[in-house]
Amino acid sequence: MERGLYIAASGMLAEQVRQDQIANDLANVATPGYKADRSARRAFGDLLLSNTVTGAVVGGLGAGAQIAETVTDLSAQPLRTTGEPLDFAIEGDGFFAVRTEAGIRYTRNGAFTAGPGGILVDQLGNPVLSQNGQTIRVGSDGTVDPGRLGVFAVNDAEKVGDSLFTGQAAGTADGRVTAGALEGSGVDPARAMVDMIASLRSFEAGQKAIQTIDETLRKATTQVGTVTGF
Repeated sequence: MERGLYIAASGMLAEQVRQDQIANDLANVATPGYKADRSARRAFGDLLLSNTVTGAVVGGLGAGAQIAETVTDLSAQPLRTTGEPLDFAIEGDGFFAVRTEAGIRYTRNGAFTAGPGGILVDQLGNPVLSQNGQTIRVGSDGTVDPGRLGVFAVNDAEKVGDSLFTGQAAGTADGRVTAGALEGSGVDPARAMVDMIASLRSFEAGQKAIQTIDETLRKATTQVGTVTGF
């Protein structure tokens, strides 16, 4: 019975992680260039049960579940025309590069603006870089030639927050920069809501299992073996 408590609890913990991931996706349904995540679960090793008297194999008993990894879907999304001269989108593969206090980071969110000194910056004020790693100055007419923006191939891209990624730059990517447009978010809100509801139902099932086991244990300690009839 006690093992059942641990199995149910492990499932609930896994669903909590999954709900946090889905909630973050839903919060970024309108964020340009946002990439959705998918949480993959795996089971702990099964226990092989056998009859303690005869030694006959009874079967396997699962030992619970856990989140094995969270995978980011880096697929390119359709572009949305904005008409803003400092909005840029990458059509195809690749990332923009920005210089942050923590070093070079990469992003697909091309909602840029003119910063201090007329330098092209992202929404956090990080300078956007060209292919040779130099900052880019906005023209006197408030525009930037899309060809001046670097488009980097990035290996092992990993989210670090604020639409930024870390990874190993691997030269120039094949994507083409388009001005006056932004890449759409990679979140499908309908699918995300269905996933959230399914996760909530799984969490509730684990909660109900714990309540049932707890009630069974309570009865075992207070009622089973009670001597009556005297």
